[in-house]
Amino acid sequence: MKNNIFIISGPSGSGKDAIIDGLKKILPTKQLITTTSRPKRTGEHQGWPYYFISQKQFEKNIKENKLFEYDFHYKNYYGLTYDEISRAKTSNKIYFWQAEYKGVIAAKKKIPGLTAIFINSPLEVLINRMRCREAKLDKKIFKQRVEDIKKWLKHLDIYDYIIENKEGELRQTINQVAKIIKKTLKSAVDKTS
Repeated sequence: MKNNIFIISGPSGSGKDAIIDGLKKILPTKQLITTTSRPKRTGEHQGWPYYFISQKQFEKNIKENKLFEYDFHYKNYYGLTYDEISRAKTSNKIYFWQAEYKGVIAAKKKIPGLTAIFINSPLEVLINRMRCREAKLDKKIFKQRVEDIKKWLKHLDIYDYIIENKEGELRQTINQVAKIIKKTLKSAVDKTS
């Protein structure tokens, strides 16, 4: 079975966005776009980095079974539609999907053989990166994100690969993830030949 979808997962501050940006420069990639009920921020637009819909519409989509998986966190819904999965499956590109651990668990049940790569850094590095990146972050939300990171780290067994994104070694991390993707795709082709 063709499987061109790869989950790149990791908590806030792990560097997943920078890794995906780096992979886009060396592999024929696209990103699965998550739908959210949260409002757009400055610089965002419909389709990047999310599809933005109202909470009411999101809940309607849940009732109509239009979501492959979804979750409610930080006061908003986030989820991936079946339409996005279909778009990826009919393409020859490699698709990345950023999912939290609950999404990984749900996705692996629905797509056998799906490869999930966890991007990690030591807890203190994750916290420092989050502080530097989001200096104006509300203390309550910051505390919640730290708790989320701790929960996430308890679910490492669901991932196929765990890659540490060490400080100052982003290029090496990107190359390591690219190698995993190429190996996985080659293995899938070899099985069908």
